[in-house]
Amino acid sequence: MTFNPTNSIAPYLQTSVFFPDDFDEFRVKFLSLYRDIANNVNSRQIGVYDLQDFLTGEQWFVSGDPQKKRQTFRKVFQLGAIAPGAISTTAHGITNISAFTHIYGTAITSVVDYRPIPFASTNLVSDQIMVLADSINLNVYNGASAPAITSAIVVLEFLKN
Repeated sequence: MTFNPTNSIAPYLQTSVFFPDDFDEFRVKFLSLYRDIANNVNSRQIGVYDLQDFLTGEQWFVSGDPQKKRQTFRKVFQLGAIAPGAISTTAHGITNISAFTHIYGTAITSVVDYRPIPFASTNLVSDQIMVLADSINLNVYNGASAPAITSAIVVLEFLKN
């Protein structure tokens, strides 16, 4: 059995379609095609990264009810300098959080390299960058022997009650 878009459950649209000459059959086919387009477009992830809460297009399960889905939201934070051994604490301003689904980012350091957040060093535990979010704040910890962070971007994706 081959696995391709026509037999997967991923959002996929045919690239060509035959429309019948009969108007009633055309109408049925057209409405079906429109419904497919709307459903597939709506189930794709939205690639907008904004400083305000923004719908991602992701759909997450609801425990106990597989027919219901919850929408995720995304919010981006720009952070300034973080010295070695220091913590950057930013109030995220997000209310009614039921869960975080993704917490990630990138940092530029004073040695001018680009690091993922979180960053795990293979050499020194004290070179790591850690990120934590709670119900009020976004916290980024820079390791004591790590280079200074000159700027960072952190993305929080979350479900709301």
